[in-house]
Amino acid sequence: MSDRVASITESATLAVDARAKALIRAGRPVITFGSGEPDFPTPSHVVEAAAAACADPRYHRYSASGGLPELREALAAKTLRDSGYDVDASRIVVTNGAKQAVHQAFAALLNPGDEVLVPAPYWPTYPEAIRLAGAIPVPVFADESTGYRVTVEQLQRARTKNTAMLVFSSPANPTGAVYDRAAIRAIGDWVAEHELWVISDEIYEHMVYGDAEFHSLPVVTPAVRDRCVVVNGVAKSYAMPGWRVGWAIAPPDVSGAMTTLQSHATSNVCNIAQAAASAAVSGGLGAVSVMRAAFDRRRRTIVRMLNEIDGVDCPRPDGAFYVFASVKDLLGRRVRGRRVGTSAELAELLLDEAEVAVVPGEAFGTPGYLRLSYALHDDDLVEGVDRIRRLLADVEE
Repeated sequence: MSDRVASITESATLAVDARAKALIRAGRPVITFGSGEPDFPTPSHVVEAAAAACADPRYHRYSASGGLPELREALAAKTLRDSGYDVDASRIVVTNGAKQAVHQAFAALLNPGDEVLVPAPYWPTYPEAIRLAGAIPVPVFADESTGYRVTVEQLQRARTKNTAMLVFSSPANPTGAVYDRAAIRAIGDWVAEHELWVISDEIYEHMVYGDAEFHSLPVVTPAVRDRCVVVNGVAKSYAMPGWRVGWAIAPPDVSGAMTTLQSHATSNVCNIAQAAASAAVSGGLGAVSVMRAAFDRRRRTIVRMLNEIDGVDCPRPDGAFYVFASVKDLLGRRVRGRRVGTSAELAELLLDEAEVAVVPGEAFGTPGYLRLSYALHDDDLVEGVDRIRRLLADVEE
């Protein structure tokens, strides 16, 4: 095994989801809060576009590695519509999901020894993809006292002469944190001042609630545009996680390098999926609005119910579809006779005893927390949290 591959770990979120699904197949009534995917079907007009593409011979052949021209044009128009970012289609690289866009951006921009600032709690793929690129992830920690948002002062303290890049995400996974315009501007100005690269992950752009608003980093701070890669995809906003279509928007030399890399790695993204993605991003946002309303309702329910459990502190997130609850007050105590020393052990106990799957904070670089996705049916959500409540009612010192 190569040292580089041996140094990374399996995706914890996918591992939890796989174990939960295995238990369900074995007949266990597991309720899973682990998966980061909408529970809604892909909109019918998107499915119909894919079906039509299946019958069109032009989609039966290899296509351009960087994406179908019509999809890249549609993505440029969608980006202007949704975030106000006016980009040429030539800057867009269509990838096999947003995860591939993240990997290829790191591979194109990072060298061995480069340091990358990663606000934590973080999406588990960020540090692993940075390591695969030969660089060094540097976590910058924030907790519930700041709404899980890092400050410029924290970033500056973490910066060294080897710092090459910042990873930025708003709304963020796993916390649902949303940065306001002033905070984004301050971070963007800091990035520009120090001539760093920045990856702006905007895949949850439409999943914001209440008074929170989404703002795109290169729109708020135009000075970073020539050193910024925006990552996005259809998985979250359009209920298309299994279609595997993402994209990156980058300066021409970077998008060119990413396309070259992709030509040797995976060639083109599935043409049928690209046709479906084109229909998704070119259509209206009606289906997105329906999902957002359901997620908002579930968000309020899960926060209320979790905060009614002794030992659990669950801030209300402003975006995405996750809560990141502190369980630090439960650690070191006994639950049904088993001493729980870590949040990972608590997550294991919840699956074994309550048949509820959650992801422990260790996966996100911050032990002492649990991430729960509320992208599941309302009845399952209520039953799942009630199972947690019943289990944690049996806590001893």
